[in-house]
Amino acid sequence: MGTLPPGSRATLRNTYHSALHPFEFMAKMRARYGDPYSLSTLNGQVVVTAEPEHIRELFTYRQVENFDVFASSSVAAIIGRHSLLLLTGEAHRRERKLLNPPFHGERMRAYGEAIIAATRHAMSALRPGEGFRAIERTQAISLEVIIRAVFGVDDRALIDAHMRATAATFDAAKPVFFFAKATQVAPFGLGPWATYKARFEAADRLLQDQIDRVRDTAESRADILSMMLCARYEDGSRMSDAEIRDELRTLLLAGHETTAITLAWALDAVHRHPEVEARLLDELDALGPDPAPEDIAKAPYLGAVIDELLRMYPPAEIVSRKLGEPWHFAGYDLPAGITVMAAVATVHYRPDLYPEPERFRPERFLERKPGPFEYLPFGGGQRRCIGAAFAHYEARLALATMLREWTFELREPGPVAITRRNVTLGPKTGVRMGMVGPRSAR
Repeated sequence: MGTLPPGSRATLRNTYHSALHPFEFMAKMRARYGDPYSLSTLNGQVVVTAEPEHIRELFTYRQVENFDVFASSSVAAIIGRHSLLLLTGEAHRRERKLLNPPFHGERMRAYGEAIIAATRHAMSALRPGEGFRAIERTQAISLEVIIRAVFGVDDRALIDAHMRATAATFDAAKPVFFFAKATQVAPFGLGPWATYKARFEAADRLLQDQIDRVRDTAESRADILSMMLCARYEDGSRMSDAEIRDELRTLLLAGHETTAITLAWALDAVHRHPEVEARLLDELDALGPDPAPEDIAKAPYLGAVIDELLRMYPPAEIVSRKLGEPWHFAGYDLPAGITVMAAVATVHYRPDLYPEPERFRPERFLERKPGPFEYLPFGGGQRRCIGAAFAHYEARLALATMLREWTFELREPGPVAITRRNVTLGPKTGVRMGMVGPRSAR
């Protein structure tokens, strides 16, 4: 076969629809051209697949370790070139090994009470009858949780300062910046990119202040920043302040957004499906009046609800590898420089893998555990999201706390559309809700 599978060469159209309508566009392209198919985009030529066997090959074949990150120059200007998201090869393995421990096992579970406290703090400010956008409340929860985990701080003023700086930076990161490097310009120091850079630099100064604040006491602290300051690579060297700032920025931005989106969708889905809400509340009420975080997190139907939300609304619709050398893939001899993508949004809606894929049915995850190349909300392979377990744990505890302690009403007149927030996808309206009031224990 040739070097590229059939596909579309309409560069601008492909980039536009991939950015703004990825679910519909990828399904349409696969139906038209088969699997895999190719697309010309502003970030180069891509080959897209939604076949689990092809995805397995993409995630496990050793030569794919020699790759670059898709749209790396665009992303580097937004989050910093030292970010784990942009590292490859040995540099990625070294950094991942250093950053991995806080997001797993006992270190992760130690944040259980903080997750519950952050949820209560965000929701208790709402008065009965008050309307709110779910994404704003869930963003407040996830931001506070990641800030507490990263910096180990309890000071309310300091937490709020980092929350404001992170949210401001995030809000200024326009989707087009990720998809078109040419938009990262600020003529006469004006425009959206100038706004982003100003907020980036303000947040960067705040991060450096925090580094300087804890540097001398880092060895006696247990937070992620202190761990970075104390850690040594195998050659004995330490992370530079610039490297630490880029990793902190990545953790703050990526570490709050995906969970906030999942929780917003959760409030929408649970309140659209009374049978799901009833079963979930029965399970949570059976835990007693004051269950331990670990007992809440182990509730099986709660976990299935989060799994189903991540299937239907994956925060990132693709997982990509940009080839650093030629590769024979799916019957094609791909040249170096091609990006191969796993179409997460398409895989998650395949009826042969998920019967009635448009239906919100958490039970499917109690009936069958999908394979690692069929279910990809956090990517896969050696580059699977380092915070996947933490994000799932946080989502379970936060959703359980909201539903156990308050009653809400959905104020959306119809289905909520998916929209591009930046590099992630989320609910277009933010999910409009109303606070009914505290929930009486059953």
